[in-house]
Amino acid sequence: MRKIMQWITMLALVLSAARSYAVPSFARQTGLSCNVCHSNPPELTAFGRNFKLHGYTLSNTQPKDKIGNGHDLLLTKYIPLSAMVLISDTEIQATEPQTQNGTAGFPQQLSLFLAGALAPRFGAMAQFTYTHASDHFTMDNTDLRYANHTSLGGHSLFYGVTLNNSPTVEDVWNSTPSWGFPWISTGSGVSPIASPIINGGLAQDVAGLGAYGLFANHLYGDVTVYRSEHAGGSTPVTGTGFDNNISGAAPYWRAAWQQTFGDNYLELGTYGIYVNSYPGAISGPTNRFVDPSFDFQFEHPFGANLLDAHGTYIHESTNLGADLAAGTAANKNDHLNMVKLDSTYHWTNRYSLTGAWFTTTGNADATLYAPAALTGSNNGSPNTAGYIAQAGYWPVQNIDISLAYTGYTKFNGASTNYDGANRNASDNNTVYMALWLNF
Repeated sequence: MRKIMQWITMLALVLSAARSYAVPSFARQTGLSCNVCHSNPPELTAFGRNFKLHGYTLSNTQPKDKIGNGHDLLLTKYIPLSAMVLISDTEIQATEPQTQNGTAGFPQQLSLFLAGALAPRFGAMAQFTYTHASDHFTMDNTDLRYANHTSLGGHSLFYGVTLNNSPTVEDVWNSTPSWGFPWISTGSGVSPIASPIINGGLAQDVAGLGAYGLFANHLYGDVTVYRSEHAGGSTPVTGTGFDNNISGAAPYWRAAWQQTFGDNYLELGTYGIYVNSYPGAISGPTNRFVDPSFDFQFEHPFGANLLDAHGTYIHESTNLGADLAAGTAANKNDHLNMVKLDSTYHWTNRYSLTGAWFTTTGNADATLYAPAALTGSNNGSPNTAGYIAQAGYWPVQNIDISLAYTGYTKFNGASTNYDGANRNASDNNTVYMALWLNF
């Protein structure tokens, strides 16, 4: 009870002071407030999705605000820069061995953005992030786009080219991994032992070139090809020290159908990636990952309020020939299934309440998922399940104050003594409070 009262007091003090994301340089470029593009940053509205599909180039600047007057040169006089600061505190239900509880991130994260129109039909959202744990800046989610439009068979066709560094970062829905819930989360909790490679396993570690299109405002398609491009690694790439070194190229695919009916909006889609990878090298035995996935997004307004829901299902099949040869896996073929569901109710643009459920299941592999204090699996199983409850408050549109509780019902294969060192799944439950500033 004392700990709960401390959290209530801390939250009250912050309120009285009144995953990149809602980027204010876009607001300066368009002259529109943040809530036109975002229902809850980084959740995109229909306008926000179209803004991204159009290459981040929509602008309300007048000729006097630009340099040049044609396609050879047309620059805004205002540099499209923004910054984000995330300050947080995390409490874990049971202190991790030989650590103190209560981890303050001041900041947990600091990001700089180059985000906006760079030329006619060409724009960017490039994020550079400092994290307290690493104590240095690195390239974060980045998407460069050329966009245009035409007509085909009497219907509109928006199309473009994307250069990006994370599979799914090019997506415009909040049901896929790069932009899915939770939008912000602790960097201090214990992570489950297993996750599909498309769920962040290649994030900021690859370079991709792709093409996308939206036909008749309903059918969306995207194909992007990725190559390994290791931040902090040697050039040319040797693969040393990196688990995934793509053999050849890794194709990513995306197809989605969006539909409005009455006041409701629904998106149904599929996405996935195929990766052949050399662990720690650029030749030799490979591991293969195939991740076909499905997703949905639903929105229903209640006057000025909004209820939305997202879901994704990822099935990963693996052929671990390289790991089996190296003795780091017991099975040649493994699989994972991941399901994530979340729903948020927004009161105007000031308050939100989110509930989420997640689960990962797969076959047992006693070597790949070996016992280890805190992080291992006592029974060789990757099965993990839990839930998140989060409340958010925006005193103004570029400041977010949130409080989240994450609870685990199963962790790395068990509810009790999951690691073989008498740690329970619920011991990894966290309370996370964050102050998120965008300017």
